Amino acid sequence: MLQMYSHIFPIILIVVSNIVYHLSQKSMPVKSNPFSLLLITYLISASISAIGMVFTKTDKHTLLLGYFNWRSLVLSIALIGIETGYLLAYRAGWNISVGSLVANILLAILLKLLIYFFLMKNLKFIKMLEHAYVL
Repeated sequence: MLQMYSHIFPIILIVVSNIVYHLSQKSMPVKSNPFSLLLITYLISASISAIGMVFTKTDKHTLLLGYFNWRSLVLSIALIGIETGYLLAYRAGWNISVGSLVANILLAILLKLLIYFFLMKNLKFIKMLEHAYVL
């Protein structure tokens, strides 16, 4: 039962959070600067994350910046791109259900292609190298 809960809960959290996310994005004031809205949003999110860190079990010897690397920077840039993209799409008149559906379908297709062309081909190449190394 616990195993099922650990698989279902994250998906429920994603779906519920996405609903709230898209409704909130669509209702943002049109005349406000998108980046000032994002700044306020991320300051609030950072505060909530800091509170979450206090209540989450982690290795007590781990420093906050101990896990900061290039991935954190890339993720931050991607988050700003996603947030700004949805905000601008909704301001341009995209319907919530259509805009998010189009974006998510394109995302799924592109991820499949990226995984196939980069990961699968690299895996085949790595397997070939491993095979050659064994010989």
